[in-house]
Amino acid sequence: MQLGNQNMQYDRAKTIFSPDGRLFQVEYAREAVKKGSTSIGMIYDNGVLLMATRKTNKLQARNPEKVFKIDEHLGVSTSGLVADGRVLVDDARQEAQKKRMTYGEPITIQSQAKFLADIKQRFTQYGGVRPFGLAMLTGGINKGKPELYQSDPSGILKEWKAVAIGKGSEKAMEIFQEEYNPEISEQEAIDLSIKVLKEIDEDLETANIELCLINEEEKFHRISTEQLEEKGVDL
Repeated sequence: MQLGNQNMQYDRAKTIFSPDGRLFQVEYAREAVKKGSTSIGMIYDNGVLLMATRKTNKLQARNPEKVFKIDEHLGVSTSGLVADGRVLVDDARQEAQKKRMTYGEPITIQSQAKFLADIKQRFTQYGGVRPFGLAMLTGGINKGKPELYQSDPSGILKEWKAVAIGKGSEKAMEIFQEEYNPEISEQEAIDLSIKVLKEIDEDLETANIELCLINEEEKFHRISTEQLEEKGVDL
């Protein structure tokens, strides 16, 4: 009991390390991500896939987006607190446009991902603010090369070929370890992503899937429910 009371001292302030080197508020933010909807990022033969699930409600005029266009060559997908995601997406869009206006060229995928990770990290070390309860996938095309990065609430940044965040991410990563191939085609990437989502949610419906593809030819483009069904996705 005494140990529990001792831990509560470090539970109330995110800028203070516990005796075993933990920041509890950051860990709680990671738990918020685990309860968020599933988002998948995958590099295929000539592009990047960003896919996410979202809850639908017939009473809502419009359901919150989970995959966002940042620039013609770049997009992000989120999992966690929706409002936190909206703020970071706005910051990302402003940074991308600032790069174009200042240097006359698009921002690199790595620079964009690092920019977002740096914002998250700053919110783990200053008083008066809380960590972002959000993980993000940043994907796009940089000089013909597809790139994919993931950042968590602590600001950790990692580059991936295939990754999942949110609910069921551990199960998804197990499937990717077994079945992902770096030379996978666009259609195979879609099929594998759908398979992963069905393993996580048996009641998955096509209307609950948000899919965006980023490649050199069409840049960032969103796939509608009708187009998803045309690609052979039948749930």
